[in-house]
Formats: sequence, C-alpha cells, structure tokens
Amino acid sequence: MSGFMNSVEELLTTISGIVWGPPFLILILGTGIFLTVRLGFLQFSTLPYALKLAFSKQDKKSEGDISHFQSLMTALAATVGTGNIAGVATAVVIGGPGAVFWMWISALFGMATKYGEAILAVKYRVQDERGRMAGGPMYYIEKGLGWKWLAVLFAVFAAIAAFGIGNTVQSNSVADVLDSNWNVPTWITGIALSILTGVVILGGIKSIGRVVSFIVPIMAVFYVVGGLIVIFGNLDLVPAAVGSIVSDAFTGQAAAGGAVGVVIQYGVARGVFSNEAGLGSAPIAAAAARTDYPGRQALVSMTQVFIDTIIICSITGISLVMGQSFVSGDLDGAPLTAATFEHFLGPAGSIIVSVGLIFFAYSTILGWSYYGERCIYYLFNTYKAVFAYRVVFVIAVFFGAVVQFGIVWSLADTMNGLMAAPNLIALLGLSGVITAETVRFRKRMKEEKNGTATWNKS
Repeated sequence: MSGFMNSVEELLTTISGIVWGPPFLILILGTGIFLTVRLGFLQFSTLPYALKLAFSKQDKKSEGDISHFQSLMTALAATVGTGNIAGVATAVVIGGPGAVFWMWISALFGMATKYGEAILAVKYRVQDERGRMAGGPMYYIEKGLGWKWLAVLFAVFAAIAAFGIGNTVQSNSVADVLDSNWNVPTWITGIALSILTGVVILGGIKSIGRVVSFIVPIMAVFYVVGGLIVIFGNLDLVPAAVGSIVSDAFTGQAAAGGAVGVVIQYGVARGVFSNEAGLGSAPIAAAAARTDYPGRQALVSMTQVFIDTIIICSITGISLVMGQSFVSGDLDGAPLTAATFEHFLGPAGSIIVSVGLIFFAYSTILGWSYYGERCIYYLFNTYKAVFAYRVVFVIAVFFGAVVQFGIVWSLADTMNGLMAAPNLIALLGLSGVITAETVRFRKRMKEEKNGTATWNKS
C-alpha cells in the first residue's frame, strides 16, 4: 500500500511541477504587474485608506449579506492558514531562503490582482433563490466575458480545490503537528475538526462570518506577537537572515538542485497558496459584502494580501531562516516552524505554533467550505446540492487528517493552478472594466472628501 501511495505522490508532484511551470508563473506574476501598471500602482497609494476602511463601521443600507470586516475576515480565514506556517516552511526547505523574497514579490503585485478580482465580483454578483449574494469568477467570466464554458471549468476546479487547499491540507497539518508535539492520534484530530466544521458551516455565510470575525483577529495577533518576540529577541540574527533571503533569491544556492527557477517556483507557489491572489477564491467572499461601490470592497479585499503575506508570512519566513543553523534539517512543514519557535522561546514557542496552526487551519476550512459550496450552487443551481457538498466536505476533513502529507500538498498545488488559469484570463480580458470602475470610485472618493457625495445603491 505504501508503494502505491508513493507512486501517487510522485505522479501528483510531477503534474504539480508542470502546472506551476514557467508559463503559469509568467501568467500569474504578469497579471499582477499588468494590473499594477494599469491602475497606477494603486495598491501602494491607497493602502492606508484601505486598512482604515476595512476596520471602520459602514452604512448597513448597502446591499450584501455581511459587512466589509466580516468579508475581510472570511477571506483572511481562508488564507491565513497552514500556508503561513507549514507552507512557508516547505518553501524554505525546498526553495531555500530566497523563496521568501519571491513570496514578497508575488504579494506586492498580487494586491493589484486581488483588487481587480473583488471589483469584478461585486459588479457582476447576483441574488440566489434565497436572496443571498452569489458572485465570484464563475459569474464575472460568464456575464463579463460571455464564456460560460470557462466559468463552468473554474467552478469545477474550485469546488475540487476546496478539498485540497481549504480542507485536507489544513486538517493534515493540524494532525501532523499535534501528533509530533503532543502525541495526539491523527484520527482523534480528524474527528474533532470534522464535528467543529459541521456545526458552523450548516449555518451558511452569516454563521461563518460571525465565527471567523471572532477567531481571525485573535489568532492573528496571538501568532504575530509570538513571532515578533522571536525576531526582536534575537535582533543580532535578523540582518544575516534578511541578507540570506535577498541574496539567495537570485543565486538559488540553497535551493534543491541549486537553481534560481526552483527558488522562484516555490516562492511564488507558496505565496499564492498563502494569499490566494489570482486563484479567484477570495472574490467569492467579497461578493457577499455590503458595499455601495465595487471599488470600496476591492480596497478592503486588497488588504488581505498585505496582512497575510507581507506581515504574517514574513514573520514565519524570517524566523525560519534565523533558526536554520540551530534546528534539525530533517524537519519540514509545521513541525519545522514549531521546532524553530521552540528553539527561540522554549516550550512556549511550540505551543504558539501548535495553537496558532489549529485556529489558522480551522478558520481556513470554514472559509473554503463557503467558496466550494458557492461553486456547487453555480453548477447545479439548487441548495440540495449545496447540502450534499457540505456533508462530503465535513467527511473529507477527517480523511485529510490521516492521509500521507506529500499527497495532499501536491494535490492542492495542482488544483490551485487549474482554478487560477480561468480567473487570470478573465482578469486580463476584463481589465478595462476594472479600470473604469476604479475611475468611477475615485470620483466618488473625491465627492466624499469634498462633502458633495450622495448615497448610492450599487
């Protein structure tokens, strides 16, 4: 049986390598660069306002199911997960320290990509049979580009991808770290996560929004504070770590095979896995937000990439590189991050990573369950199919906890690439719409600043 599993893992790894090859890396980075230039480097000039907007109260008269903040927390719940702990560790192990640099690059341009996704999601969203907002790439591909077949492909890939990036990878990483650190059997972890997931997702997006709005801020602050203690408590190691990250990004000396291409590949792949810019997942949550202008929610959605990768992933990456000389080279994934924090903080370090991972993974499972069910609703146009999907999704949480580690990561990477391709094509094809909506919203912001704005229902 182990031989068969190894063969499956090798096959998936090969497919993942093809999907995440140079053409796709050019497409995903190129889309971010193209939108950045076309939007006038908007992600840099509007970031302070976007962060303020994300955490401000809003007018409840706007159409939508959840607030800006709940939409951001749902998107963060789906992205601030094992990618921030286990994914970064895997990138550093295989791609070397330089992979962290390419995670930063992908995030900076990915902010523009995320902005464009959210604008289209709100502009082309619809109300379903229960009066709830439904939107995302499948809707703006069909209604904006007029390519129903491509919209269906996205929905199929995303519904399947939810079982990888948003389900089995998450429960697998939790089971792995609990088994390694506290000897908790993987099947117990699987059952516990399955029950906790089922209790929440049966309530739909409003239930998910309420839960993640409570969990995400607490878990993010908890982990970030722990990471900052590691960094500021060992400032003498930081310059060398950052220097290694930057220099190795262009040499590839520490990467598997010693190739710069490997560094870029794993940096971008893990960066996208973490912040999901370009995948087309987060705009599904953005479409549910109460907002008067697509551009307003787009700015809020953009901040998710900044928080996820530039802040949280950076803390993990720098800490890992700082600890490379002190921690066993045989470790990978979440156990490596836990061992690194434990080296610097003692037993408390392992607890920070373990507890952080549990909450990160659980919230990601909740966020992705919503993404998957929205895709299923698009494909079958009935809530009976959504209920069936929820049941299967909960069962998959258990199996993710007990299967082989490498298989679920390779499957997740493959599905990520396949669902991203239709979304990126739509972003490029509808870039004119994104620009027009941005101009419209900038005019609105000027009116608000001058005190001449009137309420708009959009």
